[in-house]
Amino acid sequence: MVPCQRFHLSYLFLCVAMALAACARAGTPAPATPSTGIIFGMLLVGPYNDRGWSQAHYEAGKYVEQKLPGAKMLYLDRVNPGDRPGTTASQLAEELVAKGARVIIFNSDEHKDEAVKFARAHPDIVVIHVSGDDAWKEGKNYKGIPNLANIMGEMEYGKMIAGCAAALTTQTGKLGYLGPLINDETRRLAASAYLGAKYCWEKYLGKPAADLKFKVTWIGFWFHMPGVTADPTQVAQDFINTGHDVIISGIDTTEGLREAAKAAQAGKKVWAIPYDYVGACEEAPDVCLGVPYFNWGPSYLAHIKAVQEGTWKPSWDWVGPDWKDLNNPDTSHVGFLKGKALSPEVSARLDEFIKGLGDGSIQLWKGPIRLQDGTLYVEDGKVATPQQIWYLPQLLEGMEGQSVPTQ
Repeated sequence: MVPCQRFHLSYLFLCVAMALAACARAGTPAPATPSTGIIFGMLLVGPYNDRGWSQAHYEAGKYVEQKLPGAKMLYLDRVNPGDRPGTTASQLAEELVAKGARVIIFNSDEHKDEAVKFARAHPDIVVIHVSGDDAWKEGKNYKGIPNLANIMGEMEYGKMIAGCAAALTTQTGKLGYLGPLINDETRRLAASAYLGAKYCWEKYLGKPAADLKFKVTWIGFWFHMPGVTADPTQVAQDFINTGHDVIISGIDTTEGLREAAKAAQAGKKVWAIPYDYVGACEEAPDVCLGVPYFNWGPSYLAHIKAVQEGTWKPSWDWVGPDWKDLNNPDTSHVGFLKGKALSPEVSARLDEFIKGLGDGSIQLWKGPIRLQDGTLYVEDGKVATPQQIWYLPQLLEGMEGQSVPTQ
């Protein structure tokens, strides 16, 4: 019996090896071995504990480890030119593959080109790029790479809620938006915050849109890099000193919230809305109106589980809130957690606004919508297409700030 068992085991191993080799030759990611689980790698653009964008991804990876038996995350953080000069994201991804990773997650728009480069060089590795559009068949940049997927949360809704909370709270009518760099993503998110603010300012407060000031100041990257970007701390201080009493953050880190807290301690009435991470308000709860945040866990879990089971297919996922349970960690890809500083009156209005977004009775990306230069972008009565929202070319009429990067 022993020689026979050896024969069968050898034959089994040979078949598995041949199947894996065939998948690699065909450019199709091979399934992981269920008995040993799956290793996935994550490249984080910022620190894993930044209380913002990168920490939200890191904790999503821990969520996958918790929910999927045998799953293990490897990660490298601070994957950006400032922290790792001379080293590319694709080179760092090679390190994770060498340690056994079968899935690589590039977590930033900053990694777009590197994710594509790596996916083409490694057809046997599943590549997930967050925020990109290379897997969108109806998008401008479709590549059709069989082992590349994109994931992005519909944070437009979270920003609308943030804008509404800001407009209902401000006492000066001046809102400051702390922006990162300028691209399609950041324009549409800043514009969504403005649309939410404008709607609630007009509909709930009965005030003319012209009386609402919405200023966007860009720092030049997703977070502060001394000597490279503008200092977000200084930008936040400038907002406060010029009467902008609510700071809405669009950057990965919490300088806006911290400066609002300092100003409040000095006796000023100032509030802030941080971004990205569900726990961001904890840093300064007394001035925090709430936080729109990403919940990457469910999407990551679905993709990594599919890889493990051998059923994975490339996709472009623009995933939104669970309107029945906005802050459900297992179902809602985008949430809004109310802050301590939100008044009961504003909270009630915000609930009404959220309900309208969820049931479709409030549609803010509906014309007429004009661009900052006055061009009619969405005709009266028409709803913007996904492409019009995703590829917004300018800020909107009524917003102050740059629409395109300085050449």
